[in-house]
Amino acid sequence: MTIDATFWAFVALLIFLAIVAYLKVPAMLGASLDKRAAKITADLEDARRLREEAQQLLAEYQRKRKEAEAEAGGIVEAAKREAESFVADAKAKTEDYVMRRTALAEQKIAQAEREAVNEVRSLAVDIATDAARKVLAAKSDAKLAADLFKSSVAAVKSKLN
Repeated sequence: MTIDATFWAFVALLIFLAIVAYLKVPAMLGASLDKRAAKITADLEDARRLREEAQQLLAEYQRKRKEAEAEAGGIVEAAKREAESFVADAKAKTEDYVMRRTALAEQKIAQAEREAVNEVRSLAVDIATDAARKVLAAKSDAKLAADLFKSSVAAVKSKLN
């Protein structure tokens, strides 16, 4: 039997496998793989836990967003109601102001009308008195004229008051 290179390669392989088995390399590889598997499992558990926390936070923020939207809607509705109230109040105040100004203007017009009527009456009395004095002065003597004038003035005063 001739020993060739294949034989020596086979012997070297057996020696190598014996050294690997003696140094407990397969046990070290298994322990290393077990550690890596345990680390991967822990990482997956952390990822699952973080995912659940993220989902809880997402649900909480969505709930808060809905509450904020509802509150904003309430604020908008309250602002609309308040604006409508202000508009109605302003309209009522404007109408009241116009009514008061109209009444005041009507009172001023009525007062001016009364004053004009009184002035016309006073002027008519003065003219009538003057005319009566002139007519009586032309027809009667001075004493009779004075008596008639006094009685006419008294009569006019009593009728005016």
